[in-house]
Amino acid sequence: MINISLCMIVKNESGVISRCLDSVKDIVDEIIIVDTGSTDNTKAIVSRYTDKVFDFEWNDDFASARNFAFSHASIDYILWLDADDVLLEPERQKLLQLKQTLDPAVDAVSMHYHLAFDSEGNVTSSLRRNRLVKRLNGFQWHGAVHEYLAVGGNILNSDIAITHHPVEHDSDRNFRIYERRLAAGETFTPRDLFYYANECLDHKKYEQAIEYYLKFLNSKQGWVEDNIRACGKLADCYDHLGDIERERKYTLKSFEYDTPRAEFCCRLGYGFMQKTEWQKAIFWYKLATQLEKPKDSWGFFNEVCWTWLPHIQLCVCYDRLGEYKLAYEHNEIARKYRPNDEQVLHNKKYLESVINK
Repeated sequence: MINISLCMIVKNESGVISRCLDSVKDIVDEIIIVDTGSTDNTKAIVSRYTDKVFDFEWNDDFASARNFAFSHASIDYILWLDADDVLLEPERQKLLQLKQTLDPAVDAVSMHYHLAFDSEGNVTSSLRRNRLVKRLNGFQWHGAVHEYLAVGGNILNSDIAITHHPVEHDSDRNFRIYERRLAAGETFTPRDLFYYANECLDHKKYEQAIEYYLKFLNSKQGWVEDNIRACGKLADCYDHLGDIERERKYTLKSFEYDTPRAEFCCRLGYGFMQKTEWQKAIFWYKLATQLEKPKDSWGFFNEVCWTWLPHIQLCVCYDRLGEYKLAYEHNEIARKYRPNDEQVLHNKKYLESVINK
C-alpha cells in the first residue's frame, strides 16, 4: 500500500476548506497546507487537521506556490486538491482502493474533474487532470496562471472523479494577473495566449478575445484539445457579436483538428433550427448522437451534447415535420437522462396525445 501526501494552496477559504479536508482526511497520510495570504480564519481551521501549515508570500504565480507546497511533501505520492474540491463517497472508496492496490511503478494517476451539474445531478462539464504523482520523480508545476503539472512515465488513467463545488471566487483575479504581465512586456506562451483569451471572453471583451484566440491558433503550437476549444470559443465570440458567418466558420474549423465533436454538431444543428431548416438540423443532431466520445481524452466536454440534448432537439425537429413517432422516440431517450425534466415530461404528454389521436 502506498502513502499519500495531500498538498494544497489556500487563501481565504474558510467557507469550503473543512468540506474538502473532511472528504479526504482519513485517506491521506500527510496534509501540507500553504497559505498565500488569508485574512479570514482559514489557517485556524486547517490547523485542526495538520500542523504542517506554511506561509507563502504571494507573487502572482500559482505554479510557484504549488511547487513550494510539493517541496514540503515527505512520503510516497502527492495528491493535490483545491479548497473548493471534494471527494464524494463513491469516489472516496475508489481512492482508498487505489491506495491499497496501486503498482509503485506508476508515476502519475489522472482523475476526472467534474465541474458542473444539472438539476438531476448529471455531470454537464468535465475534463481530466493529473492528480496523484510519485514524489521522488520531482514533477513540477508550470505557468503563473492556469498552471499545469508536467508529468511523464507510466501514467494510469483512473475512473476516480474529483468534484468541483465552488461557493464564490474572485472572477477578476486571473485577468488582473495577465494584464499586469502584458503591461510588463512579457511574451506569452501559446498556453498563455489561450487562457488569456478565455479571460477576455469571460469579461465580455470579445474583440480582444478573438485577437488572442487567433494568435494562439496561428502559433500552431497548441495542444489539439485546446485548438478545438479555441474554435468553440471563437464561435462564441462571433455569436455574441452577431457574426453568424464567422461563428459557423470556426465551428467547422474544429473538424480540422480531430473527428467531429458532439458540441460542434449541436451548434450547427441549432443554427439550422433557428432558420427552420429542419432536415439540416436533424442531420447534425443525429450525427451528435452517433459519435463516440474519444476514449480517455483529456479535453473539456459539455456532457449534455453527448447525452440528452441532441435527442430533445431531434424531438422538436421531427415534431415540426409531423413525424411524431420519431419525435416521441427521441424524447424517451432524453427522458432516460432527465426523468423529471418539465419540458421532457410535457413533450411526452403532448406526443402521446397526438399519436393516440
